[in-house]
Amino acid sequence: MKPFEPVTPASNPHRDMPLSPVARFDAAEAAVVSLTAEHRRVSRLGLEWPLARTERELRYWRFVRAVCAIAAEAA
Repeated sequence: MKPFEPVTPASNPHRDMPLSPVARFDAAEAAVVSLTAEHRRVSRLGLEWPLARTERELRYWRFVRAVCAIAAEAA
């Protein structure tokens, strides 16, 4: 795990998001799911730095997912 790379491919904030509000929510949900699995894995291994990085990215993607959920409901 390098310092400035996303923890999982689904959590890459530089990738293009879909145009549809529902598809954007699905992409954010996929990022949260992949990060949650990675968080469990590094937690079991007791790796502090990767654990902190997954927690930081989870906070970001949970926020993005919430914003996307509001946009999908409004559409």
